[in-house]
Amino acid sequence: MSRTTHIISPTWIAPVLPRDTLLTGHSLVISGDRIEVLLPRDEAVTQFPDSSETRLDQHLLTPGFVNCHGHAAMTLLRGVADDREMMDWLTNWIWPIEGQLVNEQFVYDGTRLAALEMIMGGTTCAADTYFFPEAAARAFSDMHFRAQVGMPVLQFDNAWAHGEEDHIHKGLAFRDRIRNQPLLTTAFAPHAPYSVTDSGFERVRLYSEQLDTPIHLHLHETATEVSDSIRDHGLRPIARMQKLGILSASLQAVHMTQLREDEIVQLASNGVQVVHCPESNMKLASGTCPIAQLLEAGVNVAIGTDGAASNNDLDMIQEARSASMLSKIESGDATRLSANQCLEMMTLGGAKFLGLSDEIGSLEPGKQADLCAVDLSGPTFQPMFNPVSQLIYTATARDVSTVWIAGRQLLSRGQLVEPDSQSIVKAATNWKKQIEGIVSHE
Repeated sequence: MSRTTHIISPTWIAPVLPRDTLLTGHSLVISGDRIEVLLPRDEAVTQFPDSSETRLDQHLLTPGFVNCHGHAAMTLLRGVADDREMMDWLTNWIWPIEGQLVNEQFVYDGTRLAALEMIMGGTTCAADTYFFPEAAARAFSDMHFRAQVGMPVLQFDNAWAHGEEDHIHKGLAFRDRIRNQPLLTTAFAPHAPYSVTDSGFERVRLYSEQLDTPIHLHLHETATEVSDSIRDHGLRPIARMQKLGILSASLQAVHMTQLREDEIVQLASNGVQVVHCPESNMKLASGTCPIAQLLEAGVNVAIGTDGAASNNDLDMIQEARSASMLSKIESGDATRLSANQCLEMMTLGGAKFLGLSDEIGSLEPGKQADLCAVDLSGPTFQPMFNPVSQLIYTATARDVSTVWIAGRQLLSRGQLVEPDSQSIVKAATNWKKQIEGIVSHE
């Protein structure tokens, strides 16, 4: 049986592959959940005469953005403890609130709020790690959102699990439950070197190798993390991970703000991938990831927003802009991390990071139709010399107009196709009251 086709005709298409390509006067044809073909509009209309068409004048069509690190449920903690040093923020504010409030409903409601924000900002896939992954997976599924949902591992007891063994056991059961859901994948998510023991990491490595499942880990996030590791283990965190067998092509390393040149070489030689979260790192004064050097060494670097509690938004366009600006100022080279490189990092680079580059990340026939259309018609974009540059250096999430995930349209001209935003916002407001009750007694 033939599948329904639909023609999308924007002014510009940036397919990401071939690199630095910008198509004008072209259309993209969707067949079911996949991209059928890209071709000049006149040919598309002729070849697919029975197809419906979406005209998007003065729009740039790109692959959907891939947010490679976040804690979706923490959107409910947005702004609760701003302008604080990281360990103060974490130990005196975030962890105490989580200890009293986090449950399945908290995670479900917070994840739906995050997915709503991401869809409206052109993000079609995200890597998430938090407690109660079952609730997060259910929320992502209900929002028809593509995600890698992490299996958290910590040595500390919490509302979801008690100790590392319990975390791993529950994580494996969760993995079995979602293995046949088409938009969901999973990864082991040991929190950080300071919150997981050597034996915990060894167990994670063993299961990762047996199940061919990636490991998503906060690593070298702060100078304090590095100095504490030297004090407690006699090794920098990367050296400890190497000793434990964690430093491999399975590792998705998050933050990486404290790197020496020899460690960059070590990451490249071991096939480790890195996700850069510039705005969270700036806000918490954690440091800067040396992405220019990592890219030159051959390391795949993706972009992530981190959670809204430390960002405070999930805007991938502004995140990429921050990454570019930081790279330029750190290197003293204005040519570093160009607009086209940024677009590749936030699409195909993210897809590679999650092991999904055969399915998403570029606009190629046969790939899943995860698409983002950005409206560049406003006066702030004029005159228009380079749509990709205007996307990275001028646009924000609010300029995203239309979004598809797996061929299903979720956003049309800035409006949700299946609106349920009122119930999502209402749930967030109810949680705000409970959070305020805790904060007022601190």
